[in-house]
Amino acid sequence: MGVASESSDPAEGSEAFRCVGSLTIARAASTQREIDAAADPLTIDLAGVEKIDTVGAWVIYRTVRDRGAKVVGASPDVKELLDQVAEADNPVQVRPDERAAPLRALNELGEWVADAGRTLVGLVAFFGSVLVAIAAIIRRPKRLRINAVVHRFDLVGVRALGIIGLMTFLIGIVIGQQGAVQLEQFGAEVYTINLIGRITVRELATLMTAIMVAGRSGSAFAAQIGTMKITEEVDAMRTIGVSPVEALVVPRILAAIIMMPLLSFYAMIMSLIGGGMYVWIDLGIPPLTYIQRLQEVVPVSDLWVGLIKAPVFGFLIALAGCFNGMLVQGNSEEVGTKTTAAVVQSIFMVIVLDAVFAVFFSQVGWI
Repeated sequence: MGVASESSDPAEGSEAFRCVGSLTIARAASTQREIDAAADPLTIDLAGVEKIDTVGAWVIYRTVRDRGAKVVGASPDVKELLDQVAEADNPVQVRPDERAAPLRALNELGEWVADAGRTLVGLVAFFGSVLVAIAAIIRRPKRLRINAVVHRFDLVGVRALGIIGLMTFLIGIVIGQQGAVQLEQFGAEVYTINLIGRITVRELATLMTAIMVAGRSGSAFAAQIGTMKITEEVDAMRTIGVSPVEALVVPRILAAIIMMPLLSFYAMIMSLIGGGMYVWIDLGIPPLTYIQRLQEVVPVSDLWVGLIKAPVFGFLIALAGCFNGMLVQGNSEEVGTKTTAAVVQSIFMVIVLDAVFAVFFSQVGWI
């Protein structure tokens, strides 16, 4: 039965709105319009209401709240529902209170430190699982997937030759140009060769190679393994008794360790060629003189410093890429997030370790 309502003039001068039958969602809109049309002061008589739901109770409560109407004749059940609706009418805080700027900064710093700590602990644990897998392969060499390692040689090394060669060639030119501009003020342009040779062979060639490998191969490792996690290929490997670390991680790490020294040596040659072309064209120093000068001023220890750092950088890059790939779960958006994290972590660890190597080699006398 619908809501039947009528208006009358009560004895005390207020207008009475009488509801009869059902006061439910089906008639809530029409009842609201009729109540809005009634004049103040208003008294709502609910004695004839047989059925009411929360929508109907909300209409009555809102009228009482906004217009100060009085409710009479409500049965105990109706009154209880009206009380529940009134209790539920609490103001909602659309925006949370913002912390003061110093507190917010401290909170964000704390969250960052906590995330960094969890990442470090996870990376150390993953490093341990890699060592266990390598030990298992050493005990049983047949478990090493040679084809997978060779395939990663192509991804990490061969396909990177073009971009690494171009970048380091240009870096050699830039170092030569900037060094010559400063040294010519003292009439010492010939020492530009010293600058090119030592800084590229000892530091920049290996460092730039590591950064580019992190951007290319580290991100590729994270994306490949992350996609396999989403498609449940990694879970399927575990189901059939194949270790994902042995099958996916170890080949990538070995490929990066082996290829990084070769790429670093290639980058050294290309940067020296770039610097040699600059000093030949701009300073008039012929290639033969340039090569002889390099042999005189660049010690073999500089070459060894660069080549010793390279496989360590390769290991860190592959480890970070595979670690973040294994962390992927949920959806494809996670792949992009972890790929970015892999590149950032790789470059960060490479630069930090390069600084550690610089101090170490200085202490042992390889200056």
